[in-house]
Amino acid sequence: MVIMIMDGQGGGIGSTVIRALRGSAGGEVDIYALGTNSAATARMMKAGANRGATGENAIVQTSPKVDVIIGPLAILMPHAMMGEVTPKMAEAVCASGAEKILIPLTQEKVTLVGVFPDPLPHLVERVVGIIEGMRRSK
Repeated sequence: MVIMIMDGQGGGIGSTVIRALRGSAGGEVDIYALGTNSAATARMMKAGANRGATGENAIVQTSPKVDVIIGPLAILMPHAMMGEVTPKMAEAVCASGAEKILIPLTQEKVTLVGVFPDPLPHLVERVVGIIEGMRRSK
């Protein structure tokens, strides 16, 4: 299973997810860290990603080649993360045939009805549970 973790700004959400996945699946999954900036990519690489790349073209080229894309809700929103998510990045993620697992944290002016605020560690536990379920069903 190839998992793409996409994050921006400081890469804190992505690095937290990567550490949790490594703790759960170890080396049984390939994790690609795709950052909207080099700081986010570097932080995710330090957390244990197998490969990493930065920027629009890396995200556009990688999105269709992975099985799962994980990231904050903002990765679907052009101009989110203070402009770091370009329209082409958001389009590539949306158009990818990969399963998308979105973490409902955003600094954008978006409210998701029916989604209750949970701290990041609880959300990451759910992400890991979803990935474990996908791995078992293969």
